Amino acid sequence: MRCIKLVVWLGVGILMVVTNTSIAQEKEIAIFAGGCFWCMEPPFEKTPGVISVVSGYTGGEIPNPSYEQVSAGGTGHAESVQLIFDPTIVSYEELLEIFWRNIDPTVDNRQFCDVGDQYRSAIFATNDKQLIAARKSKQSLIDSGKFSQVFTEVMRATEFYPAEDYHQNYYKKNPVRYEFYRFSCGRDGRLNDLWGE
Repeated sequence: MRCIKLVVWLGVGILMVVTNTSIAQEKEIAIFAGGCFWCMEPPFEKTPGVISVVSGYTGGEIPNPSYEQVSAGGTGHAESVQLIFDPTIVSYEELLEIFWRNIDPTVDNRQFCDVGDQYRSAIFATNDKQLIAARKSKQSLIDSGKFSQVFTEVMRATEFYPAEDYHQNYYKKNPVRYEFYRFSCGRDGRLNDLWGE
């Protein structure tokens, strides 16, 4: 018998995947902005429980923006990644920890060599539970005294627009260019300074 799958968007950051051979399984959506979206894909894709990672744009007002529009600035959108994950395998709190250790929260409207609000760091919560967890996580970082300021924004998710196909899995499609960009941007050196190995 063929398995029929139906994906239902519940509108609160939860996907319900229904098949005719299993009980419904709930999946969640998480959205993070950490500068260049190429660099935010690998740490999440390597995480058990993360089902998919899509690069895209969110946080602005312009519908269906292009890369050229967003990278030029002024759209309000940030380069972001949207995850679909299984909360029975990886918690949102664990995803927050991965997020923090892959960004520089001490800078405003930039990440590493990329400058502008399109490269800001932000957590876009897709439901109330995520919003509370994200705020708590940020406050814990502030309370730790590790950094004098934390500029990362925490806000409600707005419409997410997937980036053009050539941006998806860029680090796999263009590994040499990706590694050169990452090295020349100083990302890993700065992350080691901030968080250690």
